[in-house]
Amino acid sequence: MTSTVLYESDFYNWTVEQVKRLRLGKLDDLDLENLAEEIESLGNQKRSELENRFGVLLGHLLKWDLQPNLRGKSWRSTIREQRREIKKLIKKNPSLKSYLDEAIADGYESALDLVVRETPLDYKDLPKDCSYSITQIFDDNFPVGIEI
Repeated sequence: MTSTVLYESDFYNWTVEQVKRLRLGKLDDLDLENLAEEIESLGNQKRSELENRFGVLLGHLLKWDLQPNLRGKSWRSTIREQRREIKKLIKKNPSLKSYLDEAIADGYESALDLVVRETPLDYKDLPKDCSYSITQIFDDNFPVGIEI
């Protein structure tokens, strides 16, 4: 069975075979096209994770700012958790720092969806663009009253 057929019929087994070939130095036997695609996909997953985490964090910061009467422990802990996980993700993948502005912009789109879905607010009630600076986004003492 060729590597390409195995890739399409039994992905797990394909990964096991590719790892064996790599470790044995059998580079000519590798399924290079699919291997490159999978490695690229792994990198894209890290970028997507960063965007998603920014979406949740920014959504909760917006809810915190726009609904002061509903602030609570759940929002506070979500803000804290997302900040921590974003920092860990960047620490483990430092090259993601160069992608922060784009990830925040993309995450903000998801943040708007989160706010509209979870509050009585609508898109017209929300800032079109993210008004938080990178410094504020990562500041454990922002916004005022968060007391993390």
